[in-house]
Amino acid sequence: MNWSLVTIRQGPTTSLAVRREHGSLLAPTELKRWSSMLELLDDWDTARPTLQTLDIESAPTAVADEILTPISWPRKIVCAGVNYRKHIREMGGEVPGDSWVPFFFLKPPTTTLIGPTDPIVIRNTETSRYDWEAELAVVIGRGGRDIAVGDALAHVAGYCVSNDVTARGHHRRAKDDVPADAFPYDWFGSKAVDGSLPLGPGITPDFLVPDPQDLRLRLWVNDELQQDESTADMICTVSELISAASRITTLEPGDVIPTGTPSGVGAGRGLFLRAGDVVRTSIDGLGEITNPVIEA
Repeated sequence: MNWSLVTIRQGPTTSLAVRREHGSLLAPTELKRWSSMLELLDDWDTARPTLQTLDIESAPTAVADEILTPISWPRKIVCAGVNYRKHIREMGGEVPGDSWVPFFFLKPPTTTLIGPTDPIVIRNTETSRYDWEAELAVVIGRGGRDIAVGDALAHVAGYCVSNDVTARGHHRRAKDDVPADAFPYDWFGSKAVDGSLPLGPGITPDFLVPDPQDLRLRLWVNDELQQDESTADMICTVSELISAASRITTLEPGDVIPTGTPSGVGAGRGLFLRAGDVVRTSIDGLGEITNPVIEA
């Protein structure tokens, strides 16, 4: 049975725990040596073998008021753009050839992350046009620079479910608001919105995910299925994304890399999030996050 590492809150105290696939929480004593998820990830070469030998069956039950976002303060959030073949087509583009080099954008790490049940807070709904993007998120455990594709998965601590909420209305500026033809897009305006990256429910360790290119992603809005795709549709694999990102910036323990979204986003159909909606995102074997949408 799969399980994930979670950050829980009981009263004013936060701690690490294990969440089993059916949702129960456990508190293995071995986790007490790390005070936070980032501290555990900084110690990944020690933590990984410890996690591999956890006796989940005999661990005591954990009590929690809330499951928080797995990592409260990641060092970087490096997001891959347009990385699914069918998504490119639904947005009116052409699937690139073998020479394609992935591109990335950043989300502020301390203000965009929210937990698996936290509300998505939207503002100026009609002009912002908030959209959903179910994504597999990779969490780095071993840092590095210029990582070879063949070595990339050895740098992964684990995987999460994420939703890269996007303010489509701010992505492309009006023609009279563009200082030059080279600057029509505002990635910061569309992607850096507070609370725009629900993440969770926990980090499923890499050794429990045999093949990150064989995972089923799904997303529902108000229980209506919007996205349903396999990570096999990625243009660049997880290994290729890690390698490409590490050629630009040094990857560090705790970095989060959302790997792109499949087809089924709302923009192509004129559908956007509104207050009162409930967004549910799942990846088979990793769990599910459920976030209500509220107006600021």
